[in-house]
Amino acid sequence: MQPMLATPGALPDGPEWVFEVKWDGMRLLADVADGRVRLASRTERDVTASFPELAELTRLAPDVLLDGEVVLLEGGVPSFPALLERLHGPALPRTVQARPVTYMVFDVLRLYGVPLLDRPFEERRATLERLDLAAVPALSLSPTYSDGRALFEATLERGMEGVVAKRRDGVYRPGRRGPGWTKVTHRQTQVCVVGGWRPERAGPGRIGSLLLGVPDAAGLRFAGRVGSGLAGETTQRVLRDRLVEAEQPPFAERLPRPDGAGAHWCEPQTVVEVAHTGWTEGGRLRQPVFRGVRDDLDPDHVRQEA
Repeated sequence: MQPMLATPGALPDGPEWVFEVKWDGMRLLADVADGRVRLASRTERDVTASFPELAELTRLAPDVLLDGEVVLLEGGVPSFPALLERLHGPALPRTVQARPVTYMVFDVLRLYGVPLLDRPFEERRATLERLDLAAVPALSLSPTYSDGRALFEATLERGMEGVVAKRRDGVYRPGRRGPGWTKVTHRQTQVCVVGGWRPERAGPGRIGSLLLGVPDAAGLRFAGRVGSGLAGETTQRVLRDRLVEAEQPPFAERLPRPDGAGAHWCEPQTVVEVAHTGWTEGGRLRQPVFRGVRDDLDPDHVRQEA
């Protein structure tokens, strides 16, 4: 099952809505059955081995399906780049102990074999709150608020991602966006497919910038290049491990010479996330900054965000 998605839009108002923090983490469905837990990403990829501290979710109930977001807190604020590092290698015990994740749970979709997808959100939330969530140290209930505007301003002050508004009477529609959930963010992000890279001038073999693309009906459309955020040694190593050389550029159009000159082409199979300030009229990302490799996403699921 794929999780339900929020639709970008303006912050709604009215008693029919409740509001939550939009956590800067990774969306996970946690499926507990037969004494085991399976953690699945947005694209249904099994990421259980990356988060061993969530194995204790089996304490909640013998059969339960949860929806939430796993975050790694730094100074009380989620750090998305730090979280992605957990996906790039085995979760060593010392790493888990030093930097544990928290699963911010906000929905329950099945309990004791009974599907809850068609129940109103308010009823699902009440069911979730009746579970013994304190039994799992790595689990935290995502709070809800009635004042969306105040929450939006508070998340801005704390440097957090934004707010999700949910209708109290809304049902759960797996893998779909709908009017029942609305997201309002303080910054824009975009997942892209890497189609090539250009080397640093001062560092032989080091990646200086990535050539990014977003698939559409015509193929892989060039979306610009990103250089900011690539300097770290961990980032360089992770990218070198994943970028597979290709003889020809994978983009649907010929790249402008300032972008394509000296480029090394690669197979369009690595997904990365960037922050940006918008799109140009020519379909290029404005001021993109690299945030991390998204091993939890497949190229087929990349689309331009509104």
